[in-house]
Amino acid sequence: MRRAAGGAPAAPAAPEAPQTAAAGADFPRSAPAAAPAEPPAATAPRQQLRTEFPFELPRGYVDESGTVHRDGVMRLSTARDELIPLRDVRVQENPAYLSVVLLGRVITRLGTLSMVHDGIVENMFASDLAFLQDFYRQINAEGHTRAAVECPHCSEPFEVELGGSRLGES
Repeated sequence: MRRAAGGAPAAPAAPEAPQTAAAGADFPRSAPAAAPAEPPAATAPRQQLRTEFPFELPRGYVDESGTVHRDGVMRLSTARDELIPLRDVRVQENPAYLSVVLLGRVITRLGTLSMVHDGIVENMFASDLAFLQDFYRQINAEGHTRAAVECPHCSEPFEVELGGSRLGES
């Protein structure tokens, strides 16, 4: 109940009539609220995060039976992947061993091997290890395996895909 200026109760107000478009309102007050519009993310195609990247080793890992394994998959590294090797005694004694242990954690597939671990990485050719170290940096530091380049003839900029290619190939 509202009070009048003098402190006495005012007469109850009559219910307000719905406003019409002619009265300046867009919608009548008694109309239900319009359903909220779908957020733009729901209508636009969602971009999925790519977490695994195929590669092909320049030389290939040769297992004990002589089989060469070249095609593999590396996943994005987590903070745990980078922290756990720091506790490894081999890494503490020789920091260069860090990349071997780290790559053994993030390579999820190599040829037909049932499991990839640091012992396999440790027995790879140096050129393959260097390739994998560079590939790891590309996918984890930059988030993709594309590089911006410029045509040497016409100076037109474009991108090239580095992932999955062999060294020296274009």
